[in-house]
Amino acid sequence: MLEDAPILFFDSGVGGLSVVAPARALLPHMPVVYAADSAGFPYGTRTEAEIAGRVPALLGRLVERYRPRLVVIACNTASTIALAAVRAALDLPVVGTVPAIRPAAALSRTRTIGVLGTEATVRQPYVDDLAARFAADCVVLRHGSAALVELAEDALAGAIPPPERIAAELDGLFGQPGGDRIDVIVNACTHFPLLAPDLLAVAPAGMTFVDGGPGIARRVAHLTQDQDWPDVPPPPRLVFTRLGAREAAIGATLAARGFAPPEAL
Repeated sequence: MLEDAPILFFDSGVGGLSVVAPARALLPHMPVVYAADSAGFPYGTRTEAEIAGRVPALLGRLVERYRPRLVVIACNTASTIALAAVRAALDLPVVGTVPAIRPAAALSRTRTIGVLGTEATVRQPYVDDLAARFAADCVVLRHGSAALVELAEDALAGAIPPPERIAAELDGLFGQPGGDRIDVIVNACTHFPLLAPDLLAVAPAGMTFVDGGPGIARRVAHLTQDQDWPDVPPPPRLVFTRLGAREAAIGATLAARGFAPPEAL
């Protein structure tokens, strides 16, 4: 294994950056390639068949080009639908992203938790299984939001998320029967932690949000614990399947955070 072989993080958009951040905190010498399928964005409104067909093929191309040591599917929707197919297709470790229902259930005092994700994620049987296994004594309410995904993308491109639009999406949880008892919300889309201050600003006092980013970071660190890293890692690479105006604006924001200029797949 070459010490400069990167970790490849993959998402439909920029949401997976919420996974990259805790991973880089644990592994500061880790070379990073961040790939966003901007041509297929957003995954949350696509069918299962579209995602299952697109993600393994695209990751095959990315692995061939960038030769990573490990792949992280930093997208709940892609993971819940295509993780098994990707693992079967690639001859290297693949870490997926799943809704953090278990830690949410451990934290909840009211035994009512909310799962806030994309429409495609919240309807998956995998979420039913997680709720049955780890939150059987909880009421688990779900809401799928395509709007929050777009707001997170726009925020990284420089826009200010309107508080009333954030509040309206949270009302999709709180407005359900029993929703007033929610005390923990699972950010079951990696885009949503990018809006953490905005979500907290409009949520009821004392609300707790959890996501899978820290757990994924620990898993990556475990899988690479005996591997060598460069003394000075290169700037993280940013790859889009389509480069447009929004991607250019996101690239400018990330350049200020030390990322290399965006490139097209």
